[in-house]
Amino acid sequence: MAAMTAAERKRKERELAKASEEERLARLLSRTIKLDLFKGTDAHLVSIMERIGVDEAQDAITRLIHGCAKLDDEALSRLTALS
Repeated sequence: MAAMTAAERKRKERELAKASEEERLARLLSRTIKLDLFKGTDAHLVSIMERIGVDEAQDAITRLIHGCAKLDDEALSRLTALS
């Protein structure tokens, strides 16, 4: 069997890296949520993203979830009460 060329080695390396990333995500991912947003809610999300300096909605939502998880029951209740 002939030795691999540099291009073949790089292709194999990329394939392994892609497989490793897919395996890592498969281990970490709990679930996927599809989220439909009304215009006003989307505007609020965009505003929050700008205020906290993130470009991805997923990142902002993840930060909001983790932040809310740190609140006590009373604070969470006040935060989530629709006014």
